[in-house]
Amino acid sequence: MASTASELMWIKQLLADLNKEHEAPMKMFCDNQTARHIAANHLFHERTKHIEVDCHFIREKIQLKQIETRFVKSEDQLADIFTKGLSMKACENISCKLGLYDIYNPNLRGSVEK
Repeated sequence: MASTASELMWIKQLLADLNKEHEAPMKMFCDNQTARHIAANHLFHERTKHIEVDCHFIREKIQLKQIETRFVKSEDQLADIFTKGLSMKACENISCKLGLYDIYNPNLRGSVEK
């Protein structure tokens, strides 16, 4: 989450440099409920002393309303196709959601004249 938050802040600064201000909080989708709660709630601190500076960075951005974390179910996490080894069914499902198709597997339905 910290790495993604850093990238989001960089993009926000780039937009500001291009005179395209973005005032609304940026949305970061996460499939880990615990990580979201730890980042947003300072009361978890006593039980999570092993968490490094990354947690405090995320928490600060959430409190300043620069970033907003939202939950997404693991099976709906589209980024998984780029970061994890998935089953064929999961890969096809995410590919469909992303609008990807295999250019080497022609679909002749409707294109063949009778």
